[in-house]
Amino acid sequence: MSVSGFEGFEKRLELHFSGDDPIRNIGMGLRLLEFESLDKVLHAVQCTVVSAVGNHYFDAYVLSESSLFVYPTKIIIKTCGTTQLLKSIRPLLSYANRMGFYPDGCKYTRGSFIFPHSQPFPHTSFKEEVLYIESSLPTSLAYRKASIMPSKISTSHSWHVFTASNHDIHHQCHDPLPSLRYSPLSSSASYTIEICMTELDEAVAQKFFRQPEDGKSGHSAGREMTKMTGIQAINQNAVICDFAFDPCGYSMNGMDDDKYSTIHVTPEEGYSYASFECVVSMNDDRDDDDVVELLKKAVQVFRPGTLSLAISCTGGFHHDVWPRIVSGVKPLGLKCMSCTMDDFPAAGTVLFQTFSSRRNRAGWPGGQEGGR
Repeated sequence: MSVSGFEGFEKRLELHFSGDDPIRNIGMGLRLLEFESLDKVLHAVQCTVVSAVGNHYFDAYVLSESSLFVYPTKIIIKTCGTTQLLKSIRPLLSYANRMGFYPDGCKYTRGSFIFPHSQPFPHTSFKEEVLYIESSLPTSLAYRKASIMPSKISTSHSWHVFTASNHDIHHQCHDPLPSLRYSPLSSSASYTIEICMTELDEAVAQKFFRQPEDGKSGHSAGREMTKMTGIQAINQNAVICDFAFDPCGYSMNGMDDDKYSTIHVTPEEGYSYASFECVVSMNDDRDDDDVVELLKKAVQVFRPGTLSLAISCTGGFHHDVWPRIVSGVKPLGLKCMSCTMDDFPAAGTVLFQTFSSRRNRAGWPGGQEGGR
């Protein structure tokens, strides 16, 4: 907890691995990493597991500060507050190496912190974060790129991306940071959708506060919030593991076969925040419609004053995806303020859009990003 308020904006780390270890051949891979080892990693990050669930494809953990997903060859950690997420890289690489797995790629993303001066090392600035990641990764991940994707809402609202890959799938060239149109790490094309929402509707935010001494566990209170707020309806096929914090705050992980989703809410007045993240497989021509529908459902649940949307695409965007998103959310009172696109090794194409509601044109809360 920072001195100003709780930092809702998450830091997100995704690591991909490959290897010939026999463990991988039985389909479990990194899922066989002992919980004691995961606990040590999370201790370095400064968070703990509060709930867990698994299916045939992956394991999902709700953390005291967001979420952890473990697939056979992929690990995703997403943490908020003043956690030191990047301190997980070195121990994770070490544990994976002992199991016969080696890194194929790395992706780190985050929005602009509401309270940047409260962040500890190595999150004191994006420059410092990039230096720390690069020093933690093996030299085999030679194709690297760091970029801040800007917004016209204000200078303090932007999307930070760092990626690294072990090879350029198109061609070798003199550029040490080549752009890739799709990810060499993914066996199937997909969209990864990251939505950040601030200035939540006050009536909605109040639903994520618990009554004093309600006598409920975090699990039972979380289930009530999931039903009461309409979160369950965002993806009715998902099996949800949810948790409500005391006195306020909410986290959930959803499992829909091999696809995950996750929501985190910080409802405090003055710095309310909610995030929604999910994966959409690109199997047919309706994929863009699925993205728009998911975005609309999330907006309808939280009714934010300001929203940013980052979509990473491993298979190449349909040409009309961003205007369809704009037209899809316009009836909900959201105006597109900016749109930018860039290519990254190990992540494909990233589309970043920002929106502001009719009830708020004042811009993004919080201060400037420090130390850039």
